[in-house]
Amino acid sequence: MNERMYGSASLLLLLLLFTAISPVVLSASPDRFFKRSSSSPPPTIKSTDSQSKYKQYFELTRPLPSDHLTPSCALHVIHHSFGNTINRPPYSVPYSPPSNCPSPWPLAVLEFKVNSRGDQYDRISGLWLGGAEILRTSTAEPTQSGIYWTVRKDITRYSSLLKKRDLNFTIMLENIVNEVYTGVYHVDVTILFYNSTSVSVQAEVGILNRKRGSIKAAVYETPADLVIPISSSNYDKGYWFIINEESDVHFRKFRLPSNTCRAVLELYVSFHGNDEFWYSNPSNSYLRMNNLTNPRGNGAFREVFVTIDGMLVDSLVPFPVIFTGGINPLFWEPAVAIGAFDLPTYDFDLTPFLGLLLDGKDHVIGLGVTDGISYWLIDANLHLWLDPGSASVEAKSVVYQNPGSSIKRQEEFRLLDGSLKIKGTRKTQLLGWIKSSTGNFTTSVKYEFKFINSINFDRNGTYKQAKQHMKSTREVKVLDELGRLLSLFTVKRKYPLKVVTLNLPGSMKNNTYMLITNVSHALFDKYSIGEFSSSVYNKQVSNGWMEVKDHDVISGYSETNQTLTCRDESGCYVRTVAAIDSILVRDNSTYACPSAI
Repeated sequence: MNERMYGSASLLLLLLLFTAISPVVLSASPDRFFKRSSSSPPPTIKSTDSQSKYKQYFELTRPLPSDHLTPSCALHVIHHSFGNTINRPPYSVPYSPPSNCPSPWPLAVLEFKVNSRGDQYDRISGLWLGGAEILRTSTAEPTQSGIYWTVRKDITRYSSLLKKRDLNFTIMLENIVNEVYTGVYHVDVTILFYNSTSVSVQAEVGILNRKRGSIKAAVYETPADLVIPISSSNYDKGYWFIINEESDVHFRKFRLPSNTCRAVLELYVSFHGNDEFWYSNPSNSYLRMNNLTNPRGNGAFREVFVTIDGMLVDSLVPFPVIFTGGINPLFWEPAVAIGAFDLPTYDFDLTPFLGLLLDGKDHVIGLGVTDGISYWLIDANLHLWLDPGSASVEAKSVVYQNPGSSIKRQEEFRLLDGSLKIKGTRKTQLLGWIKSSTGNFTTSVKYEFKFINSINFDRNGTYKQAKQHMKSTREVKVLDELGRLLSLFTVKRKYPLKVVTLNLPGSMKNNTYMLITNVSHALFDKYSIGEFSSSVYNKQVSNGWMEVKDHDVISGYSETNQTLTCRDESGCYVRTVAAIDSILVRDNSTYACPSAI
């Protein structure tokens, strides 16, 4: 392992020295690449149950409480092959809950299994139940020898949908199969249900209840009574809204039950096309100054926003997920980038707006992207908790402070070299009260983010460094009518990111170029509810190079190291993996707590 690492370092040094005597080549923005396998006949579109020779891919994620439990029952929902599905409607099957283990279920887990072989780009996929999205995922780039992976996601929060009969379970996975792209994705979806007889699950939930210290605080872990999809009605294109520019805001009407006592909007979002690498997009002035036709402009700041009846109510800067064909596909084997198999979702507590929404009339939620260009896929689920003891509740919105984001931009260029810097902040405060059968409660929501992005070009534009850091805090307080604190829920997130690319001339005979790449990114989440706290720190560092022709990877070298650290009241979980040239050389895990995260 050490000899290979030293060999890689020597090669990188040689390539760096080579730039001093080689003609310059304009560096492209981070891009998507196609990792072609050795030539062989394309596979037939036929699923296989034997994965003994297939290579397993995975995403490092926090273990689920159910991972070592036996489900009460398993409902196999979908078995389908996605071949040439581009521009075709999504695949749907009818869904009804299992009859052999009726609700309530303390836990429900979605198990999404995929296998494939052949050559293929990475693809985006969404899963919906009754029009409400329950998983946003992407695919790995398969090989001729075959790969497989499994995504497991806790979907207990969708229990109100899982209980319903005669819903549609839908998957969108657009794929192309031809003489070049031969990979077919064979998908199996199963839902695992864990009923109340599972002592381990009950103990886990009981610990959370006791730690949170308040019966009122339990609302944050109890699944909603109703989930309303905020999604597209154009079924043929999937249930997600397609956003192509900043003015392209999509709307959905909704009406709340009159006894709604809490409302949370859950947002699903992913970015593609010219905005897949939005965090490294140059400014339009840089493109104009250098007469560049690169469509990836509009700078490197994006903010996903939510409106109600045209009024801005909340926003966020999303985590920059890197798909398996992005920047350097050799990095994401067999461990994919953070969030690539289970993209993060984002919650907005809209309870302070119930004073506006509980009037028995239709209202409109809008979803859009500040400075966005083609294209973004966005939809949402509105989770509602109802007052069981009353047919209606009284509510009033008291405080609404949501000024526009403060964005400062600075540019300094000399032809192709120079720098761009963007700093952004936002502070939001919301306050509203409700009068229900269980008492009078005031909900206070405070949200703040700080965003810094810098992009530097050097060596006549062949060297590019993009650095970004996003830090946010979201706080939700519930007070009684005397102002006493009943619950305090806090979410803190950080997303540091650094991407370095150096474009070098390759073989003139083969019309190739060399691309040296370095990626360092991390996701830090910390949740606090009363006395209970939980944190996840996931960091991934990758280095390597590729020889590229057009967008095809001819050869290359890669090293990836990743550490996942999870900490809560019950202890710690740490897993460390390392891969060299797509071969897993380290995979260690422990339940010992590190000194610091």
